[in-house]
Amino acid sequence: MNNQQMQALTCKELEYISDCISNESMQIKLCSTIAAQTQNQSIRQACQQYVQTHEQHMQMLADCLRQHEQLAPAQLQ
Repeated sequence: MNNQQMQALTCKELEYISDCISNESMQIKLCSTIAAQTQNQSIRQACQQYVQTHEQHMQMLADCLRQHEQLAPAQLQ
């Protein structure tokens, strides 16, 4: 879908994406902490994979915001 076919996101949608990014960030920190502290290799590997997954989710959310950036109003209404 190109920018001409996309509609601007609503404030509620932007807030939801912002909340999702915050949640993904929190999950990254939590999994990173557990991976650093555990002595169990299996748990460490699983947490490291979760970190990568959450980083991908954050990237997708950021890309979504960038795609809609040109459609956003210059000022709040």
